[in-house]
Amino acid sequence: MEIGSRAWLDLIQAGAAQMGMTVSPGQAEGFARHARALLDWNRTTNLTAITAPEEVAVKHFLDAIAPSRHVPSGASVLDIGSGGGFPGMPLKIMDPSLSVTLIDGVRKKASFLGYVIRTLGLSGIEARHIRAEALATLPGMARGFDVIICRALTALADFIRMARPLLAPGGLLVAMKGEISGEEMTAAEEEALAEGAIAIEMVQYTLPVLHLHRRLYLIRLPDDGPGPSQ
Repeated sequence: MEIGSRAWLDLIQAGAAQMGMTVSPGQAEGFARHARALLDWNRTTNLTAITAPEEVAVKHFLDAIAPSRHVPSGASVLDIGSGGGFPGMPLKIMDPSLSVTLIDGVRKKASFLGYVIRTLGLSGIEARHIRAEALATLPGMARGFDVIICRALTALADFIRMARPLLAPGGLLVAMKGEISGEEMTAAEEEALAEGAIAIEMVQYTLPVLHLHRRLYLIRLPDDGPGPSQ
């Protein structure tokens, strides 16, 4: 199987259907163009350890679109530590109405993200070489995002602490992780409670074909929750 082949595109579309989602032929082709660029750049820039076409389709693209049903159309989305563009780029391809910002602390990764944005001709999406803590200090960025998402970035409590200054009132934090320890969950619950969140919702899903179990951790903060003033 080759990336972008009929079999690869069929895998994307059939796999998405198994997850209860619809990927159009055009969206699948957008994923393929992203994937080809990813592996091309990966020869000189450390973007991913996943290179087998089937695993790229499932572990990167099908996994990246799993949070789609939790992201409202038209939302402003921040992907922290986007790396190879996951999950922010596929989420944008799935819903062009999203306003997406991809950030990464590694300059070469941010350069790659900018390249893919230009290659795919996407609008309403930007890539920045910056860390979340620095982004929060820029004009207009504090409390500027409806949804903030990350994939396997850091401990859940650290993610809440890092993302909170950037989250709009009533916004949603989404952490894509595997199973976490009771200790990590307890620390996250304490951090969420301190920020005004009532609870952390855990959503389980299974990636098709490879039958891998994944989890989303959803933290919604109230409209009038505490946090840094603007």
